[in-house]
Amino acid sequence: MSGGADSLALAVCLAFVGPKLGWSCGAVVVDHGLQPGSAAVAAVAADQLRGLDLDAEVIRVEVDQSGGLEAGARDARYAVFRDRPAAAVLLAHTMDDQAETVLLGLGRGSGPRSIAGMPATRGAIRRPFLGLRRTETEQICAASGLTWWSDPHNTDPRFRRTRLRHEVVPLLDDVLGGGVVEALARTADQVRADVEFLDRLVTAHIGALAIDQLEALDPALRTRVLRLAALEAGAAGSDLTAGHIGELDRLITDWHGQARVELPGRVSAVRDGGALRFVPTPVAG
Repeated sequence: MSGGADSLALAVCLAFVGPKLGWSCGAVVVDHGLQPGSAAVAAVAADQLRGLDLDAEVIRVEVDQSGGLEAGARDARYAVFRDRPAAAVLLAHTMDDQAETVLLGLGRGSGPRSIAGMPATRGAIRRPFLGLRRTETEQICAASGLTWWSDPHNTDPRFRRTRLRHEVVPLLDDVLGGGVVEALARTADQVRADVEFLDRLVTAHIGALAIDQLEALDPALRTRVLRLAALEAGAAGSDLTAGHIGELDRLITDWHGQARVELPGRVSAVRDGGALRFVPTPVAG
């Protein structure tokens, strides 16, 4: 957690519900070290958590900003979560966060997978607040006598998500007559159901990379098979775009002698006789 209103509100709810259900509960405050005084902010958050009778520890992380500050901070947090011996890790993403995620996905043009937003459950990750607005988490904190920290990054216009939050969403609400956050969250739920259904169908075909079998698949299913095959071959999922998948699809449906399709992660796809194969990308020079 960060010490923000959403994280503290989640801690309040966990402290109330956990003991009743017999859970062993604790909290981790991640100090990204990105701003002066971050250690003091983390210490205050941990003290408030202990006041809720939650075990709390502060973990200082190093953020690799080579791929962007936001992505680096997220990767550092999730690395901490993976190291915790917990049956479930609760994150405090709200409906507002979900709406912003959908808008970011729309802006990238990354297809339905990005518009599906964040799932409530994925592996050990749980997001119980996806049905709550950000203002409601502040109300929970105020009612519990907790003081939350307002991250300056959340008002810094250098970050796309900040501009979406303070400029785009209010404008959409004004133009469309309100309810945009709720509508975007509903859209994510509906699209995610479709994506998850198609993903389940993919598993029945992933072992078959024969050209004639792939060509016979419906395009919506074939592109998903190609995406999963690329990931299993070692392609970098965070950099694998719809453009890459389109090029893979053309190896099947519009082949005219292309040598290979190079994918992020130094993996290439080649058409070898009657099958699609993934091979290491040759080193240039």
